[in-house]
Amino acid sequence: MSEQLLDNVRVVLVNTSHPGNIGGAARALKNMGLSRLYLVAPKEFPAEKAVWRAAGALDVLDNAVVVETLDEAIAGCGLVVGTSARERRIPWPLVNPRECAEKAIHEAEAHEVAILFGREDRGLTNEELHKCHYHVHIPANEEYSSLNLAAAVQVLSYELRMAWLTHKEGKAPSFSDWDVPPAKVDALERYYEHLQGTLEDLGFLEPDNPRQTMTRLRRLYNRIRLDEMELSILRGVLTATQNYIFHAERKLADRSDDADA
Repeated sequence: MSEQLLDNVRVVLVNTSHPGNIGGAARALKNMGLSRLYLVAPKEFPAEKAVWRAAGALDVLDNAVVVETLDEAIAGCGLVVGTSARERRIPWPLVNPRECAEKAIHEAEAHEVAILFGREDRGLTNEELHKCHYHVHIPANEEYSSLNLAAAVQVLSYELRMAWLTHKEGKAPSFSDWDVPPAKVDALERYYEHLQGTLEDLGFLEPDNPRQTMTRLRRLYNRIRLDEMELSILRGVLTATQNYIFHAERKLADRSDDADA
């Protein structure tokens, strides 16, 4: 099982501008025994610059999965961590690279894990970061903290390898604290859509301005880490609530019709 853990970790590059960084990231992955590279809407790929920077990691580059949306890149994952270089208006659970790697390898026993890297000039958007369970920050020199994308991938890849080696030596905890598997991110996204719709039906949310409330609810559920059974129960509660609203509205409409008659 230990030999397969790194295969359950995918590195996702979002909207990369410079193909050389894609090649550099592929090389960083292969250096550390990782192999799964996902590219979300890269500006230029395939490209000769990517091949040149990849050096001996052409197999990682050739097998890279190219998708149009982040949701496609993280589909089926049970843990998603996004790299972030700055503080956010609504703070999110934050880990350093070592903690990130330990969590990733620990959870790779049970499901696939995605580590997200954003654009060279502005990183990941707030909306993209809201899809993450944790944010990871590389504590670089405050006077010169700008890291090249491929260098950032190298830092996280190194920590992933070290965490994997610790696990291989039997020194890491096993994934035994769940009786039901954690919910996957795509199932959670469907839940958030269902939740927002229900809260709008109740009049709790304004349809045109739900963002901050929904962001805080996402953070709450990400902090709890719902399992599949818990998520199913909550979906049932929302469905029952919507059914109640529907029948209540019908009764009111019937009474109104009777009064008019």
